[in-house]
Amino acid sequence: MPDYSSRLLEEAVNEFTRLPGIGRRSAIRLALHLLRQDPLRAEALGNSIIRLRAEIRYCSICHNISDSEICAICADRKRDPSMVCVVEDIRDVMAIENTGQFRGVYHVLGGIISPMDGIGPNDLSIQSLIERTETNAVSEIIMALPATTEGDTTNFYLYKKLKDKVPTISAISRGVAVGDNLEFADEITLGRSIVNRVLYEKLND
Repeated sequence: MPDYSSRLLEEAVNEFTRLPGIGRRSAIRLALHLLRQDPLRAEALGNSIIRLRAEIRYCSICHNISDSEICAICADRKRDPSMVCVVEDIRDVMAIENTGQFRGVYHVLGGIISPMDGIGPNDLSIQSLIERTETNAVSEIIMALPATTEGDTTNFYLYKKLKDKVPTISAISRGVAVGDNLEFADEITLGRSIVNRVLYEKLND
């Protein structure tokens, strides 16, 4: 434990280390970097974090992050609302959007089924997905979940729940390596996986 000459510096470093992937050395570098910046820049950073935590909302339709009740993607009339891509979390929406290959809308589950972690279907936004298929003209559900045991379990559960409600249920092709999360796939591979999606019932043929 380093001997800090300032309690304020120590408190800032301790808060930085609470962030994922930030060790104590990196936290010290960040804190000292802020001290070297114009006070207005540090103030802007602090205010943006406070506003993020206080004002960010979740889309009432797809559960994506939003500045308003309905996110910009769901509100975009150029998107196809009949094509719904189901993803684990918000990072996957960002990854797919970066490919530029998908013009439908999304549904963010907020996780995947994982009994080992105590996460069941009722802990995810599955019921609201089912309700979307009952109240809207959804022609295709694209399951874009991780190529893991938990992802496959969630895919199977969703298929069973939705197969009689939606004309087409597909899944991204296995261009994404088994065990990978979508956020770590390169844009070309992920884009091709979306474009070359396959019917879910044919995955295990």
